[in-house]
Amino acid sequence: MTLMFERSQRVAVLGGGPGGYEAALAAAQLGAEVTLVERVGVGGSAVLTDVVPSKSLIATADAAVAISEATDLGVQFYAKGAEGKPLKPQIAINLAAVNKRLMALAGQQSEDMRTALLEAGVTILSGHGRLDGPNAIVVSTSQDQGTDFDRIEADTLVVAVGASPRELDSAKPDGERILTWTQLYDMKTLPEHLIVVGSGVTGAEFASAYMNLGAKVTLISSRDQVLPGEDQDAAKVLEKVFKRGGMQVLSKSRANSVERTEKGVLVTLSDGRTVEGSHCLMAVGSIPNTAGIGLEDVGVELTGSGHVRVNRVARTSVSNIYAVGDCTNFFPLASVASMQGRTAVFHALGDVVIPLEKLKITANIFTAPEIATIGFSEKDIEDGVADGIAYKLPLAANPRAKMQGIRDGFVKILARKGSGTVIGAVIVAPRASELIYPLAIAVERRLNVDQVSRVFAAYPSITSSITDATRAMHQVYIAN
Repeated sequence: MTLMFERSQRVAVLGGGPGGYEAALAAAQLGAEVTLVERVGVGGSAVLTDVVPSKSLIATADAAVAISEATDLGVQFYAKGAEGKPLKPQIAINLAAVNKRLMALAGQQSEDMRTALLEAGVTILSGHGRLDGPNAIVVSTSQDQGTDFDRIEADTLVVAVGASPRELDSAKPDGERILTWTQLYDMKTLPEHLIVVGSGVTGAEFASAYMNLGAKVTLISSRDQVLPGEDQDAAKVLEKVFKRGGMQVLSKSRANSVERTEKGVLVTLSDGRTVEGSHCLMAVGSIPNTAGIGLEDVGVELTGSGHVRVNRVARTSVSNIYAVGDCTNFFPLASVASMQGRTAVFHALGDVVIPLEKLKITANIFTAPEIATIGFSEKDIEDGVADGIAYKLPLAANPRAKMQGIRDGFVKILARKGSGTVIGAVIVAPRASELIYPLAIAVERRLNVDQVSRVFAAYPSITSSITDATRAMHQVYIAN
């Protein structure tokens, strides 16, 4: 249904990443006059230099692992030698070809999104945007806001400017040896020894990918576990997989500086130790792209870190200005940015809107194995934030996992005491991003473990681990 306005509502969107794209598309579908301003291309950095290329790289790494581990399933690869004797071939990674493919995929995704917006009637302007009061955006061809610009007036503004890799003065990226995650795709050959500084989601994903592509990897973590803040059992599984694959994990180690050497890089730790490698990836967080775009001038409230404060419908402290995605203080995921974009526009234009809830957001870490989560965590239960119980079922008990040679992972379900309502879940498994969906539905619809257990799962399947876990929780939650 298209909303009917007394006059055409004008919506201007600053930034064309997942959040800005969805905001512009939804506004156009609701009959508004929409202008989108984007400086690097539709899809923003998420599509062009972050999510799409990184997950494409990870898909290649997964393929390499599948080939290398196929012998465990009885699949053997041989080539005939000069005398007809079998030779066992090695897996070779053509990183230049890999990077060319994934950047082409990113470019095509950007073009597809651009086409969708144009077909919906969105006007797209290429350039650097800045707020000019609460009802206008000026667009310049250069970041310093030169004289050549357009001025877009609108009733509603949506800010979706994203974030950029955080850089340290003591470890300045040079794009050749010291790299941010946006610069990895210029490498022509696999790094001989990649040092990853930072064991959060980005650091862990790239460390996992390059290890599985065949590079020597050292992961430097300032905390006592990889993925600080994530489920401890999941982090332990991942760290075990990393070490089994030959990765060196330096826990409780802080990198003081990274220097370029004649042959590579030298990382100096806070305790005086040094680590030498061929390349270094700096994965030490991100900073919002909110500086110098006029937010403070119009009264939009920012956090101390520069993120835009928003409520659950993505509204800022200025009533007609909304903000979505990684530039906000909400939740830095592309899927969340997309949902925020739609929610913001629905709210601004008077359509039905459901405010976002953080506990209903599904998150996934694309390591091997993947880690998917939703809802409350086991730590929340331990700290008394949630009144519940947790049950963990190892994947090793699953028939399909045995057939596929899956050795690591588990399904963990959290349920409220007494009622058995599913309030959270953690899945560590190949394709955990797909497996978490039924539990996301359970959390969203407030299903209890008995209701989930009664849903038929195919046999044999990894999904049956979910029904097995919920069946096991029947007596547990009744007893509590």
